[in-house]
Amino acid sequence: MERSDASAVETEISGLNNPGIEAAQKTKSNISPFQRIIRDKWLYVLLLPGLAYFIIFKYLPMWGVVIAFQDYSPFKGVFGSEWVGFDNFTNFFKNPDFFRLLKNTAIFAVLNLVFFFPAPIILSLLLNELRSNSYKRVMQTFIYVPHFMSWVIIASITYVFFTTSGGVVNEIVEQIYGRKMDFLSAPEWFRPLIMLQIIWKETGWGTVIFLAALTAVDKEQYEAAIVDGAGRFRRLWHVTLPAIRSTIIVMLILQLGRFLDTGFQQIYLMSNSLNRGVADVFDTYVYFVGITQGAYSYSTAVGLFKSIIGIILVLGSNKLAKKFGEEGIF
Repeated sequence: MERSDASAVETEISGLNNPGIEAAQKTKSNISPFQRIIRDKWLYVLLLPGLAYFIIFKYLPMWGVVIAFQDYSPFKGVFGSEWVGFDNFTNFFKNPDFFRLLKNTAIFAVLNLVFFFPAPIILSLLLNELRSNSYKRVMQTFIYVPHFMSWVIIASITYVFFTTSGGVVNEIVEQIYGRKMDFLSAPEWFRPLIMLQIIWKETGWGTVIFLAALTAVDKEQYEAAIVDGAGRFRRLWHVTLPAIRSTIIVMLILQLGRFLDTGFQQIYLMSNSLNRGVADVFDTYVYFVGITQGAYSYSTAVGLFKSIIGIILVLGSNKLAKKFGEEGIF
């Protein structure tokens, strides 16, 4: 008997033994896509708020990028403004501020990858080692709280701690070194303060995805490692990290997509006239040029340039991940 005939006989036998399964398969194959939507209508209703958010705030604003190729005037509108091609991009690349902005933005991006990106992973691994579930939940609650604070509050807390007029940190520094340090205005302290703020605010929230991935790790692998004599570090290195490697790769690809997105609010709130040389990035530059000076087309070209770099990094990193045997994001 051929292999196909044998499989057909097995299918018939399984169908005779389980008539309910065969009936369910036939019913499922006969349902049209419209009937499936009617059947699962409440699931699609739950999908609507998220779908509306992406359409309104993510897709519809894409129409505005056309003004990057125009000499846009609010009085003439998109259809009445003159098309100038790539002139806005050319002017931006020839601008003396371009390399300074690119340098500052790239430094923040690299610092994010080196210091902030591993922080949620390390914290997740530490929380995963806690044996008391109640203590773990309490710790998770405390580390999630900073995420829900606005950058205005974070900047205010930083000012209270580091100001030379009675700041707690400066009081300690004065007792140790005999003098105060101007952390808030000194250019050399601007980047460390920004990184400390990001790590303190977002590390706890970043553990959500990694902790969820850690719950899927097979417990039998830990038991087998213990039988083989592996200690905690060995189990962490050879069982835990390989199990969440795909999640780490996906999050890294998404992080690279935001490589040049340093965030406007935090940088703007922490910058001043004394540290402006290291604080100016693409996001703040777009605000100052586009909003305060009214150069809408020019600032849109700057934002579009940043987005294109993000797309290139996502596609490149995703292809590289697949080359090394990972699934990637698409």
